[in-house]
Amino acid sequence: MSATAVHSLWTTAATAADPIAKIDAPKIEYGQLSPVLIVLGAAIIGILVEAFVPRRSRYYAQMFVSAVALIAAFAAIVALAAGGYGTTKAGIAAMGAVAVDGPALFLQGTILLTSLVGLFTFAERRLDPEQHGNRVDSFAAQAAAVPGSESEQKAVKAGFTTTEVFPLLLFAVAGMLVFPAANDLLTLFVALEVFSLPLYLLCALARRKRLMSQEAAVKYFLLGAFASAFTLFGIALLYGYAGSMSYGTIAQVVDGTVQNVTPALADTMGNDALLLVGSALIVMGLLFKVGAVPFHMWTPDVYQGAPTPVTGFMAAATKVAAFGALLRLLYVVLPGLRWDWRPVMWGVAIVTMLAGAIVAITQTDIKRLLAYSSIAHAGFILAGVIATTPEGISSVLFYLAAYSFVTIGAFAVVTLVRDAGGEATHLSKWAGLGRRSPLVAAVFAVFLLAFAGIPLTSGFSGKFAVFKAAAEGGAAPLVVIGVISSAIAAFFYIRVIVLMFFSEPRPEGPTVAVPSPLTMTAIAVGVAVTVVLGVAPQYFLDLAGQAGVFVR
Repeated sequence: MSATAVHSLWTTAATAADPIAKIDAPKIEYGQLSPVLIVLGAAIIGILVEAFVPRRSRYYAQMFVSAVALIAAFAAIVALAAGGYGTTKAGIAAMGAVAVDGPALFLQGTILLTSLVGLFTFAERRLDPEQHGNRVDSFAAQAAAVPGSESEQKAVKAGFTTTEVFPLLLFAVAGMLVFPAANDLLTLFVALEVFSLPLYLLCALARRKRLMSQEAAVKYFLLGAFASAFTLFGIALLYGYAGSMSYGTIAQVVDGTVQNVTPALADTMGNDALLLVGSALIVMGLLFKVGAVPFHMWTPDVYQGAPTPVTGFMAAATKVAAFGALLRLLYVVLPGLRWDWRPVMWGVAIVTMLAGAIVAITQTDIKRLLAYSSIAHAGFILAGVIATTPEGISSVLFYLAAYSFVTIGAFAVVTLVRDAGGEATHLSKWAGLGRRSPLVAAVFAVFLLAFAGIPLTSGFSGKFAVFKAAAEGGAAPLVVIGVISSAIAAFFYIRVIVLMFFSEPRPEGPTVAVPSPLTMTAIAVGVAVTVVLGVAPQYFLDLAGQAGVFVR
């Protein structure tokens, strides 16, 4: 047969099938995705700033770009919520990849506000004494230099600063914004990697104790890679089970309400092993990000070794994003598996609450103590997740908003207490701080009381909401264990307060640095949110209640 005949056969076949007509142009709702696009765009501008702006102007340029982007993205969230995208107009955007609904907007707003407060602590440059006439921040002068080497000393002398931390922060925030809103498994995984990789880098950039900082980053990276691998394997198994990455389709296959079942799908649908193992692996990856026991091993080491501004940002924002993703997975994809995952989550919540509270008692480093406290709080939040009611969702949203500001405020205070070696994080150094600097000690005491869940603080309102939802959802024994864990945890928070106010200050003790308005703002916002959500939480509880409905 001649070449022309073959060619005409091909064209005839192509015309008959008309494949061009079947390829739909992608439909992207840019308005609904604007918060993420603003932050990503600013991160890319930040990279260009690093490339083209003179070194001495970079810090101000990066600070300006980052702050404007986070404020603009938050304004976009408010506009979407005001336009009804959290309630009546909630839907799926970007060809089924991203959900725009109440929980997504509420969590994204929380992440953006905590990131803005975190940005202020990143930009702080008045805490350390000036070196060679240059102000310095918490980050290494030159990240690529070997700790203690000649090139590092030259970088410090020249007054270099690692301004790349600002675009890294923005990339992490962009990933975190997509993570709780992801509506298919592939988007979930991409978002996970987008916010994890910048965090691995940020953990390694401490100006002081660089080796410890790099060790923390390596631990976080290796364990994070394991968790990502588990997640990816779980995604593969779920895809094998349901023949789709989309949350809605997987939920229908799990419930047995799926339409047009092909023979191949009918074969895999009967295979519950794929479903159970796949779901377990994905949930495991999310529990790692949350810092729940037994996937918490990275938390104390990373919190202690990372630069304190990064620890504060990570402790607050990562938890919000990861719990958002966990809620969506359990409530949207796997409600049909409730009887399978609830007992497992019970176990995880109980062990997390008790282990976090008990191990925290033995800690002598303030950052490790706050790390174990964050593990205990992950257990309390899981109690709300287990409720499987609309009140469960709204209580978790409220708790995350309250907890994130207390955390950033507490770590911002930790950056102020210093000795010759930088931050004085050993608890013995904090003895008598209330006499040396009553205001700083009083502010830290407010944050500790909020962590302990004492009435008139946001911690009490959050715990009350979560435990009430859990009790109404049939998890009353869990609430009893939660209250016992809270009592254990209160012991070590009160111990720190007693140490600050009722111990004699040491003559060679640390000094309290006078921060710039940036860190003062971060701490003031933390205190304000803690008090307002404690004294008058109803408006915010109602807001979380309205935002507590997932689009399916």
